Amino acid sequence: MLITHEREKLINVIVYFAQHTQHFGKIKLFKLLYLLDFEHFRQTGRSVTGLEYRAWELGPVPIRLMQEWEDLKPDLAAAISIEPERVIDYVRETVVPRAEFDDSYFSKRELRIMAELANRYRDVYSPKMIDVTHAENGAWDRVWSNGMGFDQRIAYDLALADDEPYRDAILEAAEEYQAILSSARG
Repeated sequence: MLITHEREKLINVIVYFAQHTQHFGKIKLFKLLYLLDFEHFRQTGRSVTGLEYRAWELGPVPIRLMQEWEDLKPDLAAAISIEPERVIDYVRETVVPRAEFDDSYFSKRELRIMAELANRYRDVYSPKMIDVTHAENGAWDRVWSNGMGFDQRIAYDLALADDEPYRDAILEAAEEYQAILSSARG
């Protein structure tokens, strides 16, 4: 199985958050990935993991990871396990790290954003994160549009406010990065 740089980063981000937060289940993971990718895009014009997010009722969903969740590919299954954990009236799919985090895949900025998110949400349960990922006029909210945008892609450029001071430069950097990726693939 060919493992890409983005895939290595995704696996290591999951391991990092599993090691540095509590109450870490699938929903909290999805929200942290979204916050990481969209914040990094807001700052640089590119995501960390390369995941595509879709607008679902409970928030943004990294669709490829969601599709893989029930049957993890060998590389992710070697890095984490998913263990059912009874929490009052439901069962959380708790993510438990099996591998060590490798920071060599990340820039200082990526590591800083990951650490900030882990610190901010370390002890927070996923329902408390809904206000953040569902913020009015945020990327998810603009696509979700009271359910009219169900399962629609959440474009990364929605991370940038219309009045963002460096909006044009960030979008230009994003376009250049996508051109590089396209030419490298093929």
